[in-house]
Amino acid sequence: MVDTAPAEPQAPPVQRRPEQRTPPPSPGARVRPAERPLSTPGTALVPASVPALVPPAEPHSTATLIGSVQRAMRLLESVAAHEHGAPAKQLARETGLALPTAYHLLRTLVFEGYLRREKGLFFLGESAERLGSSGARQKRRSAVVDALAHWRDIIGVPVYYAVYRDGDIEVVCVSDTPANPAVEEWADFRETGHAHAVGQCLLSQLDEQDRRDHLDRHPVQAVTPYTVRDSHTLLRRLDRMRRMELVVERQEYALGTVCAAIPITIGATAATLAISLPSHQADRLLDAAQQLQTEVGRLVGSFAISISI
Repeated sequence: MVDTAPAEPQAPPVQRRPEQRTPPPSPGARVRPAERPLSTPGTALVPASVPALVPPAEPHSTATLIGSVQRAMRLLESVAAHEHGAPAKQLARETGLALPTAYHLLRTLVFEGYLRREKGLFFLGESAERLGSSGARQKRRSAVVDALAHWRDIIGVPVYYAVYRDGDIEVVCVSDTPANPAVEEWADFRETGHAHAVGQCLLSQLDEQDRRDHLDRHPVQAVTPYTVRDSHTLLRRLDRMRRMELVVERQEYALGTVCAAIPITIGATAATLAISLPSHQADRLLDAAQQLQTEVGRLVGSFAISISI
């Protein structure tokens, strides 16, 4: 096939002027800066002496890593693998470190409390154990949050998880949605345990002495027109409750709200799961609470280990 397209026109050769040399300035004469040609419209002036700007290359991802920290972490991992401790020479060999480097890092970790040394052997120290227990608590709390969200979605109610810890009521987690909001804590939950289902459920799991001690520190007071009137009446109500009985409260803490709480006792820890509904849906309360009891029963093994968070 023959290409019949006309050839592109070529520009005429550039006529170069002979190079002219500037004579050197006479002594004492001022030197004027070299004149630069004016740029044509739309053309930027770029000094010939300025090189093109090139973005610097991205540093390698390991360029900012601190080697001593990496080596210390390897030593901690190696020590953790030896339940009965390990000597420095063994740890250096396992981590591929020179023995002087291993000794230096081990002494530092012992000083900071991440390791302890006994009879030439290194063990995890209190600081490392605190890190481990903190991580375990975070994992357990995450499991509780996920469980509450699951129950919230399948039952369609806000779900509360609370424990009785160090003589006080502690609401650990609440899971709700804009369509099913939780009860607003307009009066301190710790001070008004006598008025809401969560508090009554936790108090029902305590012995009489601990109940009286709690009420001495947080006296019964009217929160709504439906709140129990005095500690004697409340204690009598709690005494009548059977162990692990569902606790129901209707507008005692917040007008327009009904609540139910399920007792959960693991060892010496009193805990509860609770739900709430607007009072115009009060006919759903018992069915929803029983559904939650069934759901908790399916997960009681895995949920029980999270009571200590």
